Amino acid sequence: MLTIHAAALLLPGGGRAPVPGGAVAVRDAVVAAFGPYEELAAAHPGARVRRWPGVLTPGLVQRDAVRLLEEWYFPDPREADALGTEPLTGAALDALGPEDTWRAGSVRRGLQQMLRFGTTHLAGRFTDAAVGTVVARSGLTVVPPSGDRDVPGEPGLDPFARGHDVPGSEHGPLTEGGRADLAVFDVPDVATLCAAGARMCVATVLGGRLVYRRR
Repeated sequence: MLTIHAAALLLPGGGRAPVPGGAVAVRDAVVAAFGPYEELAAAHPGARVRRWPGVLTPGLVQRDAVRLLEEWYFPDPREADALGTEPLTGAALDALGPEDTWRAGSVRRGLQQMLRFGTTHLAGRFTDAAVGTVVARSGLTVVPPSGDRDVPGEPGLDPFARGHDVPGSEHGPLTEGGRADLAVFDVPDVATLCAAGARMCVATVLGGRLVYRRR
């Protein structure tokens, strides 16, 4: 089935101009076409249409993925009374005991958090075998680290919180025939997206599948 994802503004990436009233047509796991919604709807009259508020972009790259997944612990909601809800690092992490008792679950929860921020790609080289196994099964794409875009400071789940703009955080421009990795943010324009950050994500499409939708 072909699905058209439509939004008030499409950012194709790659230096191409934004498309007001834009859309991306997705067939299975790949981008079939993108451009003005009216053109795609006319070309594919039987397509399922998902209309989203705000800005539609290629999915984002999480450049702190190695640190977040290998050096942080994401508590299970059932552990909130004992451990709280925020990720644990340093001495708090050491106090958890042998990591084989918690590593895989933490990584899965960390990846779920990243999907909530429009992440579809992870940058870095994972050295922890348990982390690598969970990541490989997740469907997210691992890409080489790009140190030229690193920003000093603590890692975070929001790529925009440390000053990245959209071209610096998206995994790459949309291409016909390329994998359909998309993110939608409930903001009116690029300036607001950069100011408000990826916390405004309302949907993430990973390989053509809707893997996160804000309820």
